[in-house]
Amino acid sequence: MTFANKCVAVFGAAGHTGRFVVQELLRRGVSVVAVGRDQARLEALLPDVAERRTAAIDDPDSLEQAFAGCEVVINCAGPFMDTAAAVARAALNAKCHYIDVTAEQPSVQTTFADLDEPARQAGRVVVPAAAFYGGLADLLASALGTEGVIDEITIAIGLDRWWPTEGTRKTGERNKAPRLVVKDGRLVPFQPSNEAQHWTFSAPLGRQAMVEMPFSEVITLAHHLQVRKVRSLLNSSALADIRDASTPSPIAADELGRSAQRFELVVRLTQGGAIKTAGVRGQDIYAVTAPIVTEVALRLMHPSYQRSGALAVAEAVEPRELLRALNGSALQLFGDTFPG
Repeated sequence: MTFANKCVAVFGAAGHTGRFVVQELLRRGVSVVAVGRDQARLEALLPDVAERRTAAIDDPDSLEQAFAGCEVVINCAGPFMDTAAAVARAALNAKCHYIDVTAEQPSVQTTFADLDEPARQAGRVVVPAAAFYGGLADLLASALGTEGVIDEITIAIGLDRWWPTEGTRKTGERNKAPRLVVKDGRLVPFQPSNEAQHWTFSAPLGRQAMVEMPFSEVITLAHHLQVRKVRSLLNSSALADIRDASTPSPIAADELGRSAQRFELVVRLTQGGAIKTAGVRGQDIYAVTAPIVTEVALRLMHPSYQRSGALAVAEAVEPRELLRALNGSALQLFGDTFPG
């Protein structure tokens, strides 16, 4: 199928992640409408995009006009607690599917609660957190699990460094909501523990000291899986990086504009007495979001696509098939479930 006659609007297109998403869509032959607040910035940073439109969060009409004629809107502009509702509603009013890349738990909760019925009425899907945080763990856990109750899901994230973008820092300042975990099958407030935890990743990360740090995947997993316990771990050194105000922003280290950062994300799932593990390795947590959301968008634009509502990414698309599509190019897949 050719996507030359299909159009995707990227909101926040001139931002760090937004530019990766725009370039990936163009590489895949998809027409892009770059949407942002500043026309001059769009022109300066996205010279390869034929169509650029301006819109503002507090102006719903401008958003709908910016998305007119497109089939999918990808929201890359955080903090998503401030942008997701307005952009998603405008997307639905413009008859578009909606995808965002939030790691913010409150934004995902609000999206699921408030936008499921409007999305069903519009015959479109709204997919929050289809990114490195939120999306990858949801896809991996859904691929590993089978029908029925899952006893426990543990997500372990190892970053050799975390060079945060300006958007990540703004989101951290804005997001003061208590984090949630799944315990006894319910979302409950996270209670930090002083217990020492470690995880052994592949080289060069190796054995890492870990802290529990719930991101948006806790909400996406709880939304559609019957799971008794979910916990998400991040290596301590990466957390120290992002908490250090002197840590620099990402710097391009290759021809694709990716930083030199390396990551590994592992999901361990316990169900019916069996333990399964799968994971991904790759480069640059911001850059890898682009192929993820692009693969999702391509599937939503397929003529045979018929789902609607507010869905986690692994509900909106077939998780194993999407992960296999990413394997070998955007990331390296390993573990149970995927051989062959």
